[in-house]
Amino acid sequence: MLFNSIPFLLLVIPTLVVYYLPFMRRFQLHVIVVASFIFYAFNNPVLLTLLLASIAINIFTSYGVIYGPPPRRKLYATIGVVMNLGLLIFFKYSPLIGHTFFPKGSSVGEFLVQIPLPIGISFFTFQGISLLVDAYRGKALEDYAALSAGSLAKHALDVAAFKSFFPALVAGPVVKAHEFLPQIRVKTLAGIDRQAAFTALVVGYFLKMVVADNMKDHTFWLAYPYFMEYHSVTLIFLLLGYSVQIFADFAGYSLIAIGLAHLLGYRLPDNFNFPYISTTFSEFWRRWHISLSTFLRDYLYIPLGGSRKGQVNTYRNLMATMVLGGFWHGAAWSYAVWGFFHGLMLAAERLASDLGFAPGKRLPRWVHMLFIFACVTFAWLLFKLPDFIDAVYYLQAIGRNWTGYDINFLLAFFITLFSVPVVLYHAWYLWRRNGERPGMASVRPLLLGAMIFLIIVNSGSGASFIYFQF
Repeated sequence: MLFNSIPFLLLVIPTLVVYYLPFMRRFQLHVIVVASFIFYAFNNPVLLTLLLASIAINIFTSYGVIYGPPPRRKLYATIGVVMNLGLLIFFKYSPLIGHTFFPKGSSVGEFLVQIPLPIGISFFTFQGISLLVDAYRGKALEDYAALSAGSLAKHALDVAAFKSFFPALVAGPVVKAHEFLPQIRVKTLAGIDRQAAFTALVVGYFLKMVVADNMKDHTFWLAYPYFMEYHSVTLIFLLLGYSVQIFADFAGYSLIAIGLAHLLGYRLPDNFNFPYISTTFSEFWRRWHISLSTFLRDYLYIPLGGSRKGQVNTYRNLMATMVLGGFWHGAAWSYAVWGFFHGLMLAAERLASDLGFAPGKRLPRWVHMLFIFACVTFAWLLFKLPDFIDAVYYLQAIGRNWTGYDINFLLAFFITLFSVPVVLYHAWYLWRRNGERPGMASVRPLLLGAMIFLIIVNSGSGASFIYFQF
């Protein structure tokens, strides 16, 4: 079920009405769970069994970690993490394993290749892992454990609501247990941050429906074999367009999720902080998919040793974290190469810092921004063309198609047109980052009004969110 669809509207409005009825206050978590199950099962009810299995695994293992005998807490946590990863590996990576390690025609290989990818499995699996690790560490869950008073029924309901919370269920943000569980309490209409909810929803729907959904009709040609017959300049514009599209699509989804959570009285973590103004790769990862990058830092990079065990181990840990982060995005080697590239750039920046160099320090900030944006944009090619050989063909086409083909000026015009809002969005941040400017309060309603108008009159054809595939 898409956020930008009539069925979703018909789900969320009754849910909010029932949720805030005075006599339903004791059952608000029940309402969230039921609405979330309907949301997840809408297109493929069979997949609900997987979500239920994942919830059951995390209910019983996390209960053992929080309330079980201390000598067995580590055992429960280990079993839970292994089972979470087992589900993720089986459903997400079996096709890759089948293609890579089994000969064509093998019955086992054919079986593995045909295993479907359940929507959202990467996100709700990571949330389950965070629940177990946070519970084992005791991170910010002491008050929650005291409130639950050891009740398995209450714990089961809390975990079910956390794992299935429909605003963040299928494409994040990746919500950690210590961020969500302490928020569980009775919600009232008076407690809603209406301005934050309204702004997040309007900007999110604008980025998705006006920018990303229109841009996708033009970046469609960034696919094999269509791109083979385009001029190199057009190919570069297509890449720029996809870079804008993937930001608008995923940042839009995240803002909609945050806005919906506000309506239910919950706060989800920010997931994007104007990433295309970054001047270094490390800054980019502090601004792009923040919930994932912090998850990888807290639950992978730091446990591996982080930067505590010498320079060589720091570079190794960076590379391992980013390669695994790449694999998290998809069961294809191109995602691993994408992760390797970002890991290599992060390690190179760390090496330069360790050696006392500040490459290009004298260059203007905008030069750094353009360089990082260009590198990130070319790396997105591996997302759009997960078949690695297609990405190679695309780069070859850029290199050789400078002659013999005409520049598609109409395509370049529309890509530029739908890129303007994202450029202005980042420029707005740069303009106001030093504080509120005179007249800004009066301009904001006008901007939101213009976005609502464009959503109504100029939305693109509906499409799934790009990160649904991950």
